[in-house]
Amino acid sequence: MPLVTLSDVLKPALKRGHAIAGLVTLGWEDMRAYVAAAEAESVPVILQAGPSCREHTPLPVLGKMFRHLAESSSVPVVAHLDHGYTADECREALESGFTSLMFDGSRLPLQQNIDETAAIAEMAHSAGISCEGEIGFVGYAQGETSEGTNPEEAATFARETKVDAMAISVGNVHLQENKEGGLDEPRIRTIEALTDTPLVIHGGSGVPMAQRLHLARSSNICKFNIGTELRMAFGDALREAVNSNPSRFDRVQILKDTHDPMVAATRAVLRGFKGEDQC
Repeated sequence: MPLVTLSDVLKPALKRGHAIAGLVTLGWEDMRAYVAAAEAESVPVILQAGPSCREHTPLPVLGKMFRHLAESSSVPVVAHLDHGYTADECREALESGFTSLMFDGSRLPLQQNIDETAAIAEMAHSAGISCEGEIGFVGYAQGETSEGTNPEEAATFARETKVDAMAISVGNVHLQENKEGGLDEPRIRTIEALTDTPLVIHGGSGVPMAQRLHLARSSNICKFNIGTELRMAFGDALREAVNSNPSRFDRVQILKDTHDPMVAATRAVLRGFKGEDQC
């Protein structure tokens, strides 16, 4: 089926009590496995092109890859720009066929973040696609420290930017390799009491599985971004493929061996966001 927008999948998720996985892509092998896993689980999927992906593959190429996968898929697929930092980058993604733009102004002063995000949202909506913004700063494991989202500021941000989804900082951290942390549920409840905008968790790999499922079914969090967890799964599968036959040198044959393990790992992630009516 054709690519769909972020709103197309988040609105039903909010209404029915489940969440959609925003899966961070790095190349053809993982994005193909993500779609295969989504088809096996009969759920929509959001393919995300983040900064490191875009450094490796140009946005126009990524847009064509996402569109090709969507058109041959039996489930809805969203082509999402993750952490776009400039208007020019967001515009290039739009022109490359992306159906969702995430503008990250979380390091900016509040009013500047609102103004710049609102401009991106207007550009996206004028083109018939979706926009995600971020309020509060989500830090990085072994890197920058998070700044938690202020609920009143989040309500103002959602109202003035008119974003379709809002990423928040509530204890989540990018690039976390374990699930020993957890999200600040009281802060989440305060935010969702002040705005009905669908909420997004970046750094979802660090959230315990039980809490993912609980919040997917009981809160306004409709999108969890998963990157590190599946990157680790790919790395494990690639090492196994290489070490199983050290004399092999054909990378196509080696990479084929990562497909089934990646589909299995992704299916486990997707099941963690299903609503009760999807099981």
